[in-house]
Amino acid sequence: MTQADLKIEWDPTFSVDVQEIDNHQKKMFDLFNELIDLKQKKADPKAVANLISEINDYGKLYFSAEEKILRKRKYPDREIHSRAHRRFIRSAISLRREIAEDITNLTMDTILELRNWLVDHIKTSDSLYVPFLRIHQYIDDTMQKN
Repeated sequence: MTQADLKIEWDPTFSVDVQEIDNHQKKMFDLFNELIDLKQKKADPKAVANLISEINDYGKLYFSAEEKILRKRKYPDREIHSRAHRRFIRSAISLRREIAEDITNLTMDTILELRNWLVDHIKTSDSLYVPFLRIHQYIDDTMQKN
């Protein structure tokens, strides 16, 4: 598998019709692509560990923003959605601890597993709330016109 095969680029099929969330998705993809680069270049372990910490920290920011929107709109499955986010964060924290002990614990498979979780989450769980948010946006827009 080449480096290009491993990387993922954001495209409009990932969009949830909320610019702020789409921007967070793009940033997360960039961070994972950077991590893939570091792993393939056998970069300094500290740089790799710092980037995993950044993925964790940025993931918290991203998920918090998404959850705030879902809470504001009273999305009925927001608690289930939030639990999935917490599992991702726990995995990222666990990975950070594992590589602090030994950088060889970071395999490309581990990176791809975490990255693929995010992609799958966006394509499945996030896509479930898109129609809900669209309906609420339509109602808001209609109310403003009247």
